[in-house]
Amino acid sequence: MTLTVRSATRRFLVLSALRWFPVGLIVPVIMLLPLERGLALTDVGLAASLQGLVVLALELPTGGLADSVGRRRVLIVAAAVGLVSTSLLLVAGSAPVFALAFALQGAFRALDSGPLEAWYVDAALAADPRAAIDKGLSGHGVVVGLAIGGGALASGGLVALDPFPALDALAVPVVASLLLQVAGLVGIVLLMAETPRATGLRNTWRAAADTPRAIADGVGLLRRDKVLLALVAVELFWGFGIVTFESLMPVRLAELVGDADAAAAITGPATAAAWLASAAGSAVLPWLGRRLGFAPTAALLRIVQGATVVGIGLFGGVAAMLAAYLACYLVHGTSGTAHMTLLHRRVTGPQRATVVSLNSMVMQPAAAIGLVVLTALADGTSVGLAIGVGGAVLALAAPLYLPAWRQDRAAARLEGARSA
Repeated sequence: MTLTVRSATRRFLVLSALRWFPVGLIVPVIMLLPLERGLALTDVGLAASLQGLVVLALELPTGGLADSVGRRRVLIVAAAVGLVSTSLLLVAGSAPVFALAFALQGAFRALDSGPLEAWYVDAALAADPRAAIDKGLSGHGVVVGLAIGGGALASGGLVALDPFPALDALAVPVVASLLLQVAGLVGIVLLMAETPRATGLRNTWRAAADTPRAIADGVGLLRRDKVLLALVAVELFWGFGIVTFESLMPVRLAELVGDADAAAAITGPATAAAWLASAAGSAVLPWLGRRLGFAPTAALLRIVQGATVVGIGLFGGVAAMLAAYLACYLVHGTSGTAHMTLLHRRVTGPQRATVVSLNSMVMQPAAAIGLVVLTALADGTSVGLAIGVGGAVLALAAPLYLPAWRQDRAAARLEGARSA
């Protein structure tokens, strides 16, 4: 089935919404639920760090698998693994079970990172080689922000209402997320049109056997392209720093208000507002990128985001901390979309999912290290100090956009000389 750019974009955005709304439901409670069930913050950090370690082990093989056997097939498997992970999170009551849930979440993330974006970019470029993929990726950022924001708002409402007395209030959003993940799996089956890379069990197995070659091609591209290598290296710093506003912010809020349930009820609407701000940031990226350039925009915004994270850690009042949190996500939407636009411009279809997986592979272990280091620092000193350290590390990624900036300027000069 051949798709137009418009139909590919529409399906991409619908599938993105189905993918990320369940995440929004879980975000406000993911750190608070194990704390309520008796785990120490350091134990939660160690358990959650398994997610990044599993991604490190599986990211490249799953990216290469998507490039070999097809993006749709890999996403179906990913959705099934995600359902198992969320089910375990719902019933977990000890550190080992939470660790297993996070490990399976890592397998889901490894399978899920890359195939949907790669499918969209390839489908759009197949329909029109001059398709403005930055607009589709910007729309994706807007939808992700709205979906996570809406899910977080619903999560806060569910915790506040506590409609099922038999369940912990913090577990209710997990149940809702589980149900919506089923809808996401159905959406992949129905909406993701893709010609199979191989048909039949034997041919599919042969295609899967080409995974090492797909991995080698992606890694080889990274070794040859210094601009691409620098872009992927950004994720080392960003992954470490993302722990601050994704995982430690609810803990910081609970510290300020003095109650975990109250913090979860506030975190829901706060996260919703933050992701709406992220959606707004993604929406302005095409305009901002064309005026300042995508590379300088990404570099500047990494520094600004680091400053906002430091504010989350240092501001003592709830209102001021939440203002810094909203500013962080406003920048997050713009900078993340700029980064992915730069990344997709450096790679062609056959290695696209593999390279996106490489990008995620670097980020997830960095996030795992950030979870271990920053939660231990929070336990040993203060949550605010740990968040400030994470923000400073996040800002250190900015110089890694300089190679892309220089190359864009050189290409512009060359184009100007040809026009003259």
